Amino acid sequence: MGVVTGIVLYAVIWFMTLLIALQVRVTSQDEAGERVAGTHGSAPANAQMKKRVIWTSIVAVGIWAILAAIIIFELISLEDIDLFTRFGMGAPASR
Repeated sequence: MGVVTGIVLYAVIWFMTLLIALQVRVTSQDEAGERVAGTHGSAPANAQMKKRVIWTSIVAVGIWAILAAIIIFELISLEDIDLFTRFGMGAPASR
């Protein structure tokens, strides 16, 4: 795995992790009883973005390290997960 590939893999993992983290322990403005004028009631009362970005980065590094090790050391190869060629389903039918 090249450097650019590693960076792109980390970025994808980081954003996917952030999208999950944004949904965890959220209190809406309606639930908090403090609605800001001009916002929707389901908007978060306190998004805590700094805390979420830090935790997202820590978790993403862990997930990236596991996936990078799998890719670099070839613990799982494309042939291991390609079900169509493994069972002969991708090969042309012989007559």
